[in-house]
Amino acid sequence: MTRPLVTLIDGIAFGEAPRWHDGALYLSDIHADRVLRVKETGEMDIVATFDGPVSGLGWLPDGAMLVVSMHDRKVLRQTAPGMFVEHADLGAIATWHANDMLVSAQGMAYVGNFGFDLAATPVAPCTASIARIAPDGTVAVAAEGLWFPNGMVITPDGTTLIVAQSGTRVLTAFTIAPNGDLVEPRHWADLPGEVLPDGICLDAQGHVWVASPTSHEVLRVGEGGIITERIATDQEAIACTLGGADRRTLFILTAERHDPDWCRAHHTARILMTRVDVAGAGIP
Repeated sequence: MTRPLVTLIDGIAFGEAPRWHDGALYLSDIHADRVLRVKETGEMDIVATFDGPVSGLGWLPDGAMLVVSMHDRKVLRQTAPGMFVEHADLGAIATWHANDMLVSAQGMAYVGNFGFDLAATPVAPCTASIARIAPDGTVAVAAEGLWFPNGMVITPDGTTLIVAQSGTRVLTAFTIAPNGDLVEPRHWADLPGEVLPDGICLDAQGHVWVASPTSHEVLRVGEGGIITERIATDQEAIACTLGGADRRTLFILTAERHDPDWCRAHHTARILMTRVDVAGAGIP
């Protein structure tokens, strides 16, 4: 099956962390240091601008938005329109840039990081931890020994978190312990060698949509690694989420390149969308 892709928005720098929230699509425009809100009609608003690149997004139970500030490895909390304060400092846990984030229904935030400087010469690979941030901003290690923990989802029953390990091309599932720790790690799916999992989202049949920048596509993957659908994209597929009124619109963030200076100068990244058969489920 070939699904038609429609361009909802173009002209952004580099989109990441798409979230359907309160009737609109929110995302971080990383290399433009801002968070955007986009309606399905294509209207776009700038929610806030920052002093550096931002990535993961989520909301506390009281409605306050959380935003990952990547380079200083902090999570910021919105206190008023356009106003943010420090919610948590990840400096003791994140060994390189903080990245994607998932916030549970109870307000527990999970934040991954690169683990090491990908641009260093020579590269010195090392594993990374996922940080757990309680609603009051207290920080602890939720899980460790992961290779570039990236996109994450929580199942509808709130008991399982699945994370994409970009460095090993696998999806790993954890049981969420009562205190929020991620325990009992287990392989959820191995992905083909050409696929690098970045942002992910979950549907109501328990399948995960995976954005793969290296193979220019999004894939629908079942537990065990069975691929049930692939949708090709012209640019690199960076992240995806299911939203819209019925959660059957698949939003896909794509980018022509990764280099921050080039992205800031050219603004060629896009938001694509298409309709799918199975609605989104769980978080985000």
